Amino acid sequence: MFLTFVMIASAALVGTVATAGTAQADGCYTWNRTLKEGHSGNDVTQLQIRVAGYPGYGAQLAIDGKFGPATKAAVKRFQQAYGLSADGVAGPNTYSKIYALQDNDCTPIHFTYAEMNRCNSSWSGGAVSAATAKQNALRAMWKLEALRHALGDRPLTTSSGFRSHACNNAAGGAAGSNHLYGTAIDLTGSPSFCTIVKQARYHGFNHILGPGFPGHNDHAHLAGQSTRRWSAPSCGI
Repeated sequence: MFLTFVMIASAALVGTVATAGTAQADGCYTWNRTLKEGHSGNDVTQLQIRVAGYPGYGAQLAIDGKFGPATKAAVKRFQQAYGLSADGVAGPNTYSKIYALQDNDCTPIHFTYAEMNRCNSSWSGGAVSAATAKQNALRAMWKLEALRHALGDRPLTTSSGFRSHACNNAAGGAAGSNHLYGTAIDLTGSPSFCTIVKQARYHGFNHILGPGFPGHNDHAHLAGQSTRRWSAPSCGI
């Protein structure tokens, strides 16, 4: 009986150690150092992509590989959102939460490349290269993940993302639509469109169109761009 107990205890210990070990690595990207203000590099860029949905009201976080005050503030908001110690320093606990939020293709767990591109499988034919369009869509998804969490982790239904020129013309999109760049997302379903567009102002979406704006009573349109354009008159925006 004693031997059996020892074997069971040993097996449990091995399982615990294995779990703890794998928590330090990730199939998409693994950070190997603690990051804080003043640091720079690709690891900072990868962090910025994942906290880009936490820039604060009306702001956008620059994805430039430089850990400045804005990145520190975004990391701090991310930490607060998930109940972590909010010091604006990205260490093991912050990375573990990010690892738990992403799939091996680097997309956030609640969104996929497929739903960001219902136009074609190559991401080609838009206003930018296929690689840029796909990267833009990834960044938009992380903002969407932040929005989803802020709305109480309620599912969000996407209806349109990247479009080639041909797909955009077929959809009746504007000639210079953000969909052509992979930065835009249209949402339908619930929660209400007004709830979505109001909250989106806090999560890095500088282009927000919704109810009351021509052609947008049946969806919420969110995108990133250099200048702010928010218009959803029926929602008070």
